[in-house]
Amino acid sequence: MKQKVKELQIHEKDTGSSEVQIAQLTGKIESLSKHIKQFKKDKHSSVGLLRAVNRRKKLLDYLKKNNIESYKSVLTKLNLRK
Repeated sequence: MKQKVKELQIHEKDTGSSEVQIAQLTGKIESLSKHIKQFKKDKHSSVGLLRAVNRRKKLLDYLKKNNIESYKSVLTKLNLRK
């Protein structure tokens, strides 16, 4: 996931752009999904997963509204949608 974050960075020390935040949230979502598949009764982690998914959705909506080219590149690099 760190490699994908580096691909999406605008400059070398970029940690806060929408693209980077989406990549970091995608990594978090993937790891939480694996954890929840193993521990089905862990409700605390499932709430965290829901929050991460909703935050990523909001960031994707923001990016789609303000920078459609960047939005399309994020989707293809992270394999989020078809």
